[in-house]
Parts: sequence; structure tokens; C-alpha cells
Amino acid sequence: MSLYLIALLIGIVAGLRAMTAPAAVSWGAYLGWLPVAGTWAAFMGHWIAVAILSVAAIAELITDQLPSTPSRKVPQQFGARIAAGALSGAVIGAAAGLTIGALIAGIVGAVIGTYGGAEVRRRLAAAFGKDLPAALIEDVVAIAAALLIVRAVI
Repeated sequence: MSLYLIALLIGIVAGLRAMTAPAAVSWGAYLGWLPVAGTWAAFMGHWIAVAILSVAAIAELITDQLPSTPSRKVPQQFGARIAAGALSGAVIGAAAGLTIGALIAGIVGAVIGTYGGAEVRRRLAAAFGKDLPAALIEDVVAIAAALLIVRAVI
């Protein structure tokens, strides 16, 4: 599979759950699935990066369920998703020297994931009559997709 496609897909995950994508990429680097040793992205494989990003991803999964959580399309949330998609895509591209192209693919994916994810979640919530089941489905999809995507690099 093309690294650009993988970067696009991890960007989509960032659009669904901003911190899940970098956490998955960090775990991938830590486990050796993403060969980033010796690149600028090597820091993502350090246990401290894994710990910080994992805690942030878990916190996001919890706070997303709160009614006070703002829409993913407000500037702060949207910007965070773009940044997460860019970082995650760039790390995926780093091992092959495709950092800039993969960064761009990650950004495009984050935009797709943000708007597409919002629409799918809106429709699921309408079908269920409430948001929680839709949010939980989105959580599962984001986590499973992130793991499959990062694993696909090797």
C-alpha cells in the first residue's frame, strides 16, 4: 500500500479522534512497525511519547462523550485535527523520506475525517435517537482503523 494512502488514512482517523492518530503512530514507532529510528521522527518511538499520547487519546475518548465538548468543526478543534493529521502523516512518511508529501496527505485526510466523521456521526445519532451510541461506534472505528493503518506500513 502506498505510504501516501496510509498517511491519508491516518489523517482521516485524526479527523475522527485527534489524539488517536498520533498515539497509534507513536505506538507503531515504539513497536518497530514504523521504522523511524535515525529520522527526525524517532522521538515518536520513545516510551515517554507513547505514554503522553496514549493518556491524551484516552482523555479525548472520555471528554468526547461530554455534552459540553465543542463541535469538531470549531476552529480550535479543527486546527488540532489538522495538526494531528499532519504530524501523523509526516511520521509515516519519514522512514521513506516522504515527509512533506505524507504530511500533506495527513492534512487532507484530517479534513475528510473531520467533515465526513461529523456527518456520519450526525446520521447515526439521528438513527439511534441519541448521540452516545454513535460516539461509541466512532471511537471503535477510529481505534481499530488506526491500528490497522499503522500496522499496514510494515
